[in-house]
Amino acid sequence: MLKKGSKLNSILTGTCPRCQEESMYEHKNAYNLKNIYKMHENCSHCGLHYQIEPSFFYGAMYVSYGLTVGIGVAAFIISKVIIGLELTQSFIVIIVSLVALMPITARLSRNIYINMFVSFDKEAAKK
Repeated sequence: MLKKGSKLNSILTGTCPRCQEESMYEHKNAYNLKNIYKMHENCSHCGLHYQIEPSFFYGAMYVSYGLTVGIGVAAFIISKVIIGLELTQSFIVIIVSLVALMPITARLSRNIYINMFVSFDKEAAKK
């Protein structure tokens, strides 16, 4: 499932979508909020330029929206339906969940977005 060459591997590990050899981010820790969006310009292994076009990652906002809606719905179902909290408490759980997972959501959305446009290349991985 997470073998090299799969989109899921690149998305979850944050590696280059073409060769999956190098992390796209300068700092692996997503909770280093000062450097959350700092990415390498190019992959040092295959040379892929991550910013495919100017403002490329603005499109990741749409992916981020979908992820945060999913997290919010999941948090609501868990807190209200499964645990049985009051409505106000459930909304507090949703807010806390979204704030706590914001760095992960931000990076995941970028990873998903770039993987929509760039596919794994066996030849680039061999270089």
